[in-house]
Amino acid sequence: MAKVSLILEGGGMRGLYTSGVLDCFLDRGLVFQDIIGVSAGACNSVSYITGQRGRNLDINAGFCSDKRYVSISGLFTRGSIFNMDFLFDDIPNKLLPFDYEKFKNAACRLTAVSTDCATGRAVYTPIRDMTTDGIYVRASSSIPLVSPIVEVDGKQLVDGGPSDSIPIRYSVDSGFDMHIVVLTRHTGYEKKKSRLYPLCKLALRKFPNLVDSIKNRHLVYNESIGFAEELEKQNKALIIRPKQPVEVSRFEKNPDNLRKLYQKGYEDAAEKFKDIMALCGDAENIIYNA
Repeated sequence: MAKVSLILEGGGMRGLYTSGVLDCFLDRGLVFQDIIGVSAGACNSVSYITGQRGRNLDINAGFCSDKRYVSISGLFTRGSIFNMDFLFDDIPNKLLPFDYEKFKNAACRLTAVSTDCATGRAVYTPIRDMTTDGIYVRASSSIPLVSPIVEVDGKQLVDGGPSDSIPIRYSVDSGFDMHIVVLTRHTGYEKKKSRLYPLCKLALRKFPNLVDSIKNRHLVYNESIGFAEELEKQNKALIIRPKQPVEVSRFEKNPDNLRKLYQKGYEDAAEKFKDIMALCGDAENIIYNA
């Protein structure tokens, strides 16, 4: 029997689109057992796995204007625009409790994608227990220049975006037959070379391989999109993505804009739900909750 993967792109606050998609799945009792998440995609997936519907929306729309969560001034006071301690400690442990036990006992398998600063290559880490492995989800979300490097298991890691923003080839190489790909950029989007590359080259000069990955990120990104689209033509993949350009920034602070983006994600997933089921409804690694 065939196996399907759910691939979730990052994008900071644009990830509210993905949150809407995942809540649509939960409302229809659809749970993918194998998930590959990058940055915000990995963050959004953990509440999906525990079935905590609406939690991602509550976090991002609820705290986006809170300086404890995201602020430009934080870049100078704590070395990060996003307050990673607030996001990965205060919120899940105090403000909007995360169900660690349910995640640990879930039948789902999450792989978080980060980038090794030394090699510039992607690191694909299984997340089995958020109390111990959550550091890799944090690393997957640590955006170069605006977030601190995460040191774990002898490695220095940052956001998975520079090395593998859309891990569709990794999914194929891992043996999955079909792929549901959730993107946070619109149809027809083509990534350009980063305008921040000169700054990255200077600030990250200790990590030349990481700098090279950042330099070439747009090429890898666009190739991955093309590959996913080709698989879709072959009826081996289905892409869910915004129809129009997303007018929400990576560091969006307007909760109404985030709620609207969430709703678009929900509606787009609902619109494609029959196609999703037609493609992979018989896959062996899908759970249906009544």
